Amino acid sequence: MTLILPPGAADDIRRHAEAAYPDEGAGLLLGFVEAGDYRRVAQVVSLANRWETGARHQRYLLEPRDLMAAEDRAEIEGLTIVGIFHSHPDHPAQPSAFDLEQALPFYTYLITRVDSGTVVASRAWRLAEDRTRFDEETLELRSDPIGKS
Repeated sequence: MTLILPPGAADDIRRHAEAAYPDEGAGLLLGFVEAGDYRRVAQVVSLANRWETGARHQRYLLEPRDLMAAEDRAEIEGLTIVGIFHSHPDHPAQPSAFDLEQALPFYTYLITRVDSGTVVASRAWRLAEDRTRFDEETLELRSDPIGKS
C-alpha cells in the first residue's frame, strides 16, 4: 500500500492545513488506483470544515454536497477520490479513536500534523478490512508522470 503524492499536492495540503490552524483542515485526494496497490494523487480539493465552531480544533466534517461536487469533478476529469486528508493541530499524524469511528473502507487517510501553525509531518493510513484499526501506508513524495509507477 503506497500513496504517491506530488510535491505540488503536498504544498496545497500544507497551505490548507496551516491556514486552518488552530482548527482541523480537510479535503479530498483525487487520482488513480494503480496496479500493485499504488494510489497516485493528481489533485487536491480543499474543503471547508463543517463541524460546529467550538470543536473544529479536534474534529472535521465534510458535507455530502461538497463530496458529491468533488466526485462529479473527479469523474469529469477521469479521476476518482482515492483519499481524504485532514490535519491534526498540535497532535501526532496518526488516526484518533474518532478517526477510526468515522473511517470508510477503500480510502487512504492522509493526516498532517500542524504544530503552532506549521506543518511538521504527514503520514498515510488505510482502514483495515476488519475495521478495527488503521494500517500505515508508505507515503512517497514524487512527481512521476501520471500512469507510471
